[in-house]
Amino acid sequence: MARNGASWRYVLGWWAGIAGLAAVLALVGIALFSKGGLQTAANIAQVVGIPLLFPTLLVPLLLWRRRAVSARAVTSADVAQAKDILAGLVAEQWRVEANLRSLDDPDPMPVRWRTTRDKKVIDHPANLTPASGRLSVSSSDIAGLTAQFRAMRRRRLVVLGGPGTGKTTLAVQLLRDLLATRDQHPDEPVPVLMSVADWDTDVHPDLRDWLAVRLAQDYPALRAPSLGPGMPVTLAARGHILPVLDGLDEMPPPAQAAVITALNRSLGDGQLIMASRTTEYATATADAGDVLTSALVIEPQPLTGAAAATYLERCLPPQPGPAWRQILADLRAASSRRVRPTAAMAETAATPLGLWLLRTVYITSRADPAPLMDRDRFPGPAALRAHLLDQLIPALIAARRPSDDPADLFRPRRGHHPDQVRRWLAYLAHAMSHPAVESEPTRDFAWWRLAHMTRSFTVATRLVFVLVAGFVAVLVVGLVAVLAFVVLSVVLVEGGFAVRLAYGFALGLEIGLPVGLAAGLLTGLLSVFSSRKWSTEEPAFADLRLRGRGTVLVRMFAVWLVVVVMIVVAAELSTVLPNELLAVVTVVVPVGLAIGLIAGLTKRVEVPARAERPMTPVTSWRADRALHLLRVPVLGLGPGLAYGVAIGLTGPPEEGLVFGLLAWVVSGLVAGFAFGRHHAWLAYLIATYRLAWAGHLPRKLMPFLDDAHRLGLLRAVGPHYQFRHADLHDHLADTYRPR
Repeated sequence: MARNGASWRYVLGWWAGIAGLAAVLALVGIALFSKGGLQTAANIAQVVGIPLLFPTLLVPLLLWRRRAVSARAVTSADVAQAKDILAGLVAEQWRVEANLRSLDDPDPMPVRWRTTRDKKVIDHPANLTPASGRLSVSSSDIAGLTAQFRAMRRRRLVVLGGPGTGKTTLAVQLLRDLLATRDQHPDEPVPVLMSVADWDTDVHPDLRDWLAVRLAQDYPALRAPSLGPGMPVTLAARGHILPVLDGLDEMPPPAQAAVITALNRSLGDGQLIMASRTTEYATATADAGDVLTSALVIEPQPLTGAAAATYLERCLPPQPGPAWRQILADLRAASSRRVRPTAAMAETAATPLGLWLLRTVYITSRADPAPLMDRDRFPGPAALRAHLLDQLIPALIAARRPSDDPADLFRPRRGHHPDQVRRWLAYLAHAMSHPAVESEPTRDFAWWRLAHMTRSFTVATRLVFVLVAGFVAVLVVGLVAVLAFVVLSVVLVEGGFAVRLAYGFALGLEIGLPVGLAAGLLTGLLSVFSSRKWSTEEPAFADLRLRGRGTVLVRMFAVWLVVVVMIVVAAELSTVLPNELLAVVTVVVPVGLAIGLIAGLTKRVEVPARAERPMTPVTSWRADRALHLLRVPVLGLGPGLAYGVAIGLTGPPEEGLVFGLLAWVVSGLVAGFAFGRHHAWLAYLIATYRLAWAGHLPRKLMPFLDDAHRLGLLRAVGPHYQFRHADLHDHLADTYRPR
């Protein structure tokens, strides 16, 4: 297929060259037999050297680029470097998350995990590692679980449990320990946690194809040119990724069964870690008619009262108050059945989520725990858990005061009122659980899906945006024209300063107003059609750093050199060229090269030069915003430069400067709004303004979500946000009341 495509391009290039040579000879012949005679023919014959000169300059550049691309193949050293980069990014990502979640403060919760006794969800014993049938490990001894995972004949582990039992936490702990000891096992695949709820098995039937897409999206550093072409695909296809999948229980039952089937079909001898709720996993395997082949399935044991009391005591001051001493004593006595504490307290403290809520709401905030012993107020665990979830937001805001210190990662950057935070997060949780479009509920919040999820990008909203965009175009173009002509008049026109100022202002209005109106009308009309798909477009990446792009910059400089040579030659021949041919040489060809260069530059900045930080929701949002802000001036640079040069060659140079500037602004605005494949930030911006006007969300949504993440209310998984716990998500969604 590639050879046929290349042959087709060679044939097309051959016939294009023949047609160009025929056109040149025709021009010379027409001039020879026209009224100009030999002199005109001689003048045009001088120009024949131009199409012969430029291929001479361009062909080596094109061959240089083709040789550089074709000679670059992925090597084992590239793969090893990519794995090291990915491992560093994943480790840094989950180090920050572990600190935000206080997973190691003071130590992990001592949840005991054992091999499941449900024979319906686990494979035949003959397909498992013999010793794994009686596996028993604790979350406080994650190194022991890591060793047993590495000792498996096939490294496949399924972590089951009810809500709030620490399934995802155990998967994160295992992932972090595998990365921490990776230097002793450099050939192992890199563990990467992903939400399996994003996997559409109809679009990507093979797990490796979906992994490649997610790697390219979540870790754009893998697309750096220095790593070779298609590194995400290479890592996924060659088995260098250990997928740590979470969120199977968030999918509808048919999709859950499809995932089980697709995993068995595409894993081969690959490795896997999966976390899911017990009931949903059992349903998925039953509907699929099979379990995950060779996968060990483990489940948690409820925390004993003594273990819960010991953990809470380690989080308390050395001398806790009398209420806490009574609660701890009751929990310890419950283990020996000497005393029965309140059922609400006992069942709440039996899960990691309940312990975290007790610690956050009452220990971290130093609140009086005496109400926890009130049996009338909390007759059951549901009432106590609802109370703790209600008090979670005020407790976290009170405990983590705002800080402007960039090194302080665990404090919000702004102050927030608890009621306001609760209202905004409740709307977001409700929108994710009950999307306005025909799509499944989700636990993953993608900022670029906000407009689509809330259906806030309606026809009326788009029309308002079109009017605003047109007005902005009129305003910007008019202002640039007035300023340019005022400066030009003050410098060049004779007379008093006031006269020159008034003349420039009048001339700027005379030219800028109709040009601005035309630009605004064109921007608005084109935006009407292009904005229909903005709410479903994916975000892009913009890396504006120059380091690591030496070769690219040299090639761009070489192409610009060709453009400059063409303009200089055209200027020298402007007295002998006919006007039509002069226009072709000075406008069409430079514009084509300039537009091609600008398009190449825009595409290049979408590829990261090197790896520094993992992709998070905030960095993804900032990268797409940078691309939008870059696109307007960059896309207008080529047409503006070419038009300015053309005017400058045929008239006063100062006119070329002014009209080139206007062409730059107009073409940049039109192309920036109306063209391109990435408008996620624009759709997000429009949606946040509309939702903020309705009082549903803050206008500066992403900074607010970043603060919620710093507070510990949200967690980041790649470029997505999730609520800290599914129970918190459901509680906020259920208690949301539309305004």
